[in-house]
Amino acid sequence: MSVTTTTSTMAPPAAKPVSKADFVSGQDVRWCPGCGDYAILAQVQKTMADLQFPRENVVFISGIGCSSRFPYYMNTYGFHSIHGRAPTLATGLKIARPELSVWVVTGDGDGLSIGGNHLVHTIRRNVDLKILLFNNQIYGLTKGQYSPTSEQGKKTKSTPFGTIDYPISPLCVALGVEGTFVARTTDTDLKHMAMVLERAARHKGTAFVEIYQNCVIFNDGAFKGITEKSVRPEHALFLEHGRPMLFGKDGTRGIRLDGVHPEVVQTAGGKTDGLCVHDERAAEPTLAYMLSRMRNPDYPVPFGVFRAIERPTYDGMLLDQENQATAKLGAGDLQKLLKGPETWEVK
Repeated sequence: MSVTTTTSTMAPPAAKPVSKADFVSGQDVRWCPGCGDYAILAQVQKTMADLQFPRENVVFISGIGCSSRFPYYMNTYGFHSIHGRAPTLATGLKIARPELSVWVVTGDGDGLSIGGNHLVHTIRRNVDLKILLFNNQIYGLTKGQYSPTSEQGKKTKSTPFGTIDYPISPLCVALGVEGTFVARTTDTDLKHMAMVLERAARHKGTAFVEIYQNCVIFNDGAFKGITEKSVRPEHALFLEHGRPMLFGKDGTRGIRLDGVHPEVVQTAGGKTDGLCVHDERAAEPTLAYMLSRMRNPDYPVPFGVFRAIERPTYDGMLLDQENQATAKLGAGDLQKLLKGPETWEVK
């Protein structure tokens, strides 16, 4: 089968320059004061303008949850769909209108609970979509029940004695189904979020981005020990392709492999000998998967692009297959197909 592939999903720039304000809708933004969603919304709007996306070629699709109000606040086309099914609707739209830039906004509950099956198959198919998963480790819209990413033992309204579930890792899921672009950022680092969003926008294929997002009402401070500026250098590892994995104040600590296991080591005088070097373009996702499993308190939590590879997209291959079938069999006749050879007329 011949396939069409490209390294960019960028549409032609807008006919006239657009600004961030052009992507702001007239809707009142109704999230709780202080919610991390505000920062994400503002950065997405800015990214759209920075990349000069024509608004008529952009669509945001969501499911159910606090994050899923997103399409109301973007002055683009959008769908507020049903619980967990946003990737499915987005897939259909991308196949029907391949020229559109299609974005899915979901949460850890919407995307990884009822929508888990839809999410993993969209990622494994490599549909040319951008998926933003807001992870606040709680159900916010339904008022504070534990979610698939809540840590074991967490006391919530639905688990007053602590949840006995083991949490799911969104990045492990995405890498496990061979995601071609997998990244993590946080709502408290706008510069880093901007970089990740722009790279996701430019990726041809499914770009999956987990965003650590603070829920001020039901799970305030869930990532405080990782993302706050005062502790970030010691507890966050920012990945850069082709560079050694260094963290800590002045890069005094690093990650190296002990066999197949990562270990934290002190660096001597800035030397990086023996440290792991990040390779986001590796065809084999073993290193990226290892990084996705590094969590507090034993390791720094990695942020950045874990994996970014090229692979033919589902929608591109489907179009090629359709063209080949048409060339071989002709354009076809819908009425003839509907009637088929097994119909008859009663007079």
